Amino acid sequence: MKGLTEKQQEILEYISEFSHREGMAPTVSEISEHFGIKAATAFAHVRALQRKGYVNRSSKARSLSLAQSEKPKNFALTLSIPVLGRISAGVPFMAEQHVERYIQIDPRSLPGHISGQKLFALQVTGESMRDLGILDGDLVVAKATEEAEIGKIIVAMVDNETTVKSLYLTDNQWELRPANPEYKSRFVPLEQLNIQGVVVALMRTY
Repeated sequence: MKGLTEKQQEILEYISEFSHREGMAPTVSEISEHFGIKAATAFAHVRALQRKGYVNRSSKARSLSLAQSEKPKNFALTLSIPVLGRISAGVPFMAEQHVERYIQIDPRSLPGHISGQKLFALQVTGESMRDLGILDGDLVVAKATEEAEIGKIIVAMVDNETTVKSLYLTDNQWELRPANPEYKSRFVPLEQLNIQGVVVALMRTY
């Protein structure tokens, strides 16, 4: 989008998507939390968008609005999702240093029950989930959560590494089960599993 930095464009898209979904504008605090940046940084980006004529803002709470003359067609139908790189233990999940890039998708292509959830994407490495159709190089989209139902495909951190596996309970331990007979399950004590998300969609580039 002309005249905007990459971060400003992402914030503008978030304001549009949030307003379309919630029926009201996000606060600066919500913008900073969503992107894992300081409130002052988020405010500076909003001010820049205001100066460039992309948003209107007053002193009232939740007063952000898109400048209609600048709003591109179908703009509100674009959802910006961060693609995370290697996630390290001890660093806040979805912190800015984890984000490699953003992908834009139509929220109507996602399950309806995840509306309003925090979403992230990871690029799959290897063929351990091949038989469930998740191949090397695919992007999995997940909703951020620390809990998951048995049988769901989850994103979890084990031994300071992020993995994508199906979740089961076996012999009073969590079983992270692959979908490829060439790989073995990993077993984790009940209190030690760090679930980061549940996979809700798959994206593949041919």
